[in-house]
Amino acid sequence: MSETNNQAQSEQLTVSQEQLDVLDQLLKPEVQESLTTLVEQLPKLTEMMTLLTKSYEFAQAVATDEVLKSDTVGAVTEMAAPVVGSAKQLAATAIEAKDRAAESHEVIGLFGLVKMIKDPQVQNVFRFVNAFLQVNAERKSK
Repeated sequence: MSETNNQAQSEQLTVSQEQLDVLDQLLKPEVQESLTTLVEQLPKLTEMMTLLTKSYEFAQAVATDEVLKSDTVGAVTEMAAPVVGSAKQLAATAIEAKDRAAESHEVIGLFGLVKMIKDPQVQNVFRFVNAFLQVNAERKSK
């Protein structure tokens, strides 16, 4: 039984020493200054915590709302579908053109080039390339 009493007294001494250590820390001027600043800022901290809590609750509600999730996925899919379709069409056109060019042994001469230059689609490509090079030169000069 005396061992139990000694242990209890030892724990009380340990707690007392810890309490003294805390008091020593609290008596330091920089700690007191920090505590004063903290107490002065408590209304702002409370307001910030309220806003953070509301933001968290909103984010949590949005993250768990199945209707919103499905609507968002639907909207993104709807916006992406035309882009995906255009990309697939462009890829298919490029593959077909590559295959045709590989099969063809046609020699394109000077008159063939002149004829191709008059084609409206070729003219669009040349205008695009020209505009691209102009914009690129302007950005490099800045």
